[in-house]
Amino acid sequence: MTRLIPSPQNLLELAVIIPVLNEAANIAPLLAKLEVALAGIMWEALIVDDNSPDGTAEVTRRLAREDPRVRIVQRIGRRGLSSAVIEGMLASAAPVLAVIDGDMQHDEAALPKMVKAIVEDGNDLAVGTRYIEGGSTGDWDASREKMSRFATALSRRLLKCEISDPMSGFFVIQREAMVAALPHLSSIGFKILMDLIASSPRPLKIAEVPYTFRNRLHGESKFDARVAQEFAILLLEKVFGRYLPVRFLMFAMVGSLGLVVHLAVLGGGIGAGLGFRLAQTLAVVIAMTGNFFLNNVLTFRDMRLRGPKLWRGLLSFYAVGGIGAVGNVGVGNVVYRIEGVWWLAGLAGVAVGVVWNYAASSLVTWRVRK
Repeated sequence: MTRLIPSPQNLLELAVIIPVLNEAANIAPLLAKLEVALAGIMWEALIVDDNSPDGTAEVTRRLAREDPRVRIVQRIGRRGLSSAVIEGMLASAAPVLAVIDGDMQHDEAALPKMVKAIVEDGNDLAVGTRYIEGGSTGDWDASREKMSRFATALSRRLLKCEISDPMSGFFVIQREAMVAALPHLSSIGFKILMDLIASSPRPLKIAEVPYTFRNRLHGESKFDARVAQEFAILLLEKVFGRYLPVRFLMFAMVGSLGLVVHLAVLGGGIGAGLGFRLAQTLAVVIAMTGNFFLNNVLTFRDMRLRGPKLWRGLLSFYAVGGIGAVGNVGVGNVVYRIEGVWWLAGLAGVAVGVVWNYAASSLVTWRVRK
């Protein structure tokens, strides 16, 4: 059998990872721009599509039949920009990996400089930045500009990240640096660059290349409250994740709000003369209901229950929490008889219930369904 061995000039040099959701109208124009920007570089484009209902995958497959450099990774039942980027990187054999949004708001003309910073200048990472001389956020309004700069300053302080734009979604990285960070990545939310830098086992040598953020031409912006929420969760993961799982931290934070409700209801019940046991039981039920709905939106947002599943989930949350509630009421009652301090007894009961409720609800109410 004849084996085809590519000559050195035909070796794959660069993979451009393009995570997308509902970007059917932007795929062809973006690939055309990459063709011009990356002239002279052996590249491929991996479009990672989270099963977009607008036909993004079908558009990409049609283009891939005409151009073998175009590839599609279609994900079913999975969402998230960070995890999409990671899957795209792992699907390529290229030694240098670029990440660019599929909405054409990143300036692909900056890619050759970013690749040069890796291949010729010896950097591990080259970041497209809006916040150094020559870069700009374009036509952003004042409120979005302030929000972005606040998030940038916060992430730089908490993660000790010295680059000007750690929130950027436009960068080029050496494969070895990505592989070294891979075991520690959180894969949470939209800020994969920040995750890579914070997860690297050694300080990365980083170059910054300015670019101007462009307006979207087609489709709708993905920037919403969920982006801010997942950014906050990623910060929690990187700051506290080595000590406790971030999901448990979120569960505990929701529980702390539930504790306020619990104590308020308990105190009101005691004041109304209900007796501790009845007041404690009422407080448990009301706090548990509130905790369920908050956890569904925040802690288990990636497994969020909707429609009939929401109400079945509430019933299962009551059921699995029933054991914790029994322990909560029982321990609280014992402490109240011994100490006679209602708030201390309530706090003791909550402490007993929280670990059980987290473990049980993770296994039953919001379990991963395959």
